[in-house]
Amino acid sequence: MGMVRTILSDLVAEQQSLDQYLQKIPVRDWGTPTAVQGWDIRDIVSHLAHFEELTAQTVVGEELAIGENEAGDLHWEGVLRGREIRPQDVIEWWRKGRARLIEPLSEMSPSQLTPWMGGQVAAQTVAIYRLTDTWAYGLDIYEAMGDEYEDTTRIRHICWLGWATLAHQFQENGENPPVRVEVIGPQYYKWVFGEEKSPHQIKGSASDWARLAVHRLAPSETSLDCSTETAEHALEMLSVY
Repeated sequence: MGMVRTILSDLVAEQQSLDQYLQKIPVRDWGTPTAVQGWDIRDIVSHLAHFEELTAQTVVGEELAIGENEAGDLHWEGVLRGREIRPQDVIEWWRKGRARLIEPLSEMSPSQLTPWMGGQVAAQTVAIYRLTDTWAYGLDIYEAMGDEYEDTTRIRHICWLGWATLAHQFQENGENPPVRVEVIGPQYYKWVFGEEKSPHQIKGSASDWARLAVHRLAPSETSLDCSTETAEHALEMLSVY
């Protein structure tokens, strides 16, 4: 059974959209600082390339080639490698990693488990996480260049991921409230997650909810409406990372 086609096609579309935008950025501007502390545009694309590569290795069952670096942080592995090569070579590295991951994912069923970071997750979740990473870091690149990113209906996957991870975060705190999320996305699409009769409701903009989930907005910067204190607490807890 092939993987859910819409998730993979949305992942590819998000990656291609950012790729096309990067082609328009002059090489001299790849050193522009971003909101990610210590990282410029080249560093972000290197990070994306590195994690596509790591994820592909994991999904196909290879042993991860993770080395040591002075930062002692997996997130710096790709950044340091990328600083040694030209921007166009960074893009090519990213493209190869993307292609290598898409191929095995396309042959998996949505719920098929694949190893990742010492555990196992569903294949569709792997794809959604890669889409989320691409989108979130893409926001940082657009912001660094002074441009506005126009959301698409692809953010519905990120909205779902935010809601899905919220339940896990509550459980870690010994809680299990049935939070319901109703958000309006681009083209006035409405996406709803959770039990209809739940008293703990969060309503508002899908763009705000998705940005909150990836730490690009704080709860006070959103226009999300909460029906209870528990729902307000959910906004404070929300994080897909």
